[in-house]
Amino acid sequence: MAELAYPKRPIKIFSLLLIITAVVFYWVWGIVYGSWNLFSAENLGVYAIFVVLLGFGVLGYLLTRVKK
Repeated sequence: MAELAYPKRPIKIFSLLLIITAVVFYWVWGIVYGSWNLFSAENLGVYAIFVVLLGFGVLGYLLTRVKK
């Protein structure tokens, strides 16, 4: 069965949006709550959201860079 080829441009844009969202989320959290340490116990939820957004964004962007 043939694989469907997804257009790379929308995936790349979505991946970049995820990366930007992760950075903005961390930045806003730090400004609002005055805490820049993601590794402290009370900021564990923020760390989890940040890592997931950033990880999927970077992974998606890297997968669009792969040439077949």
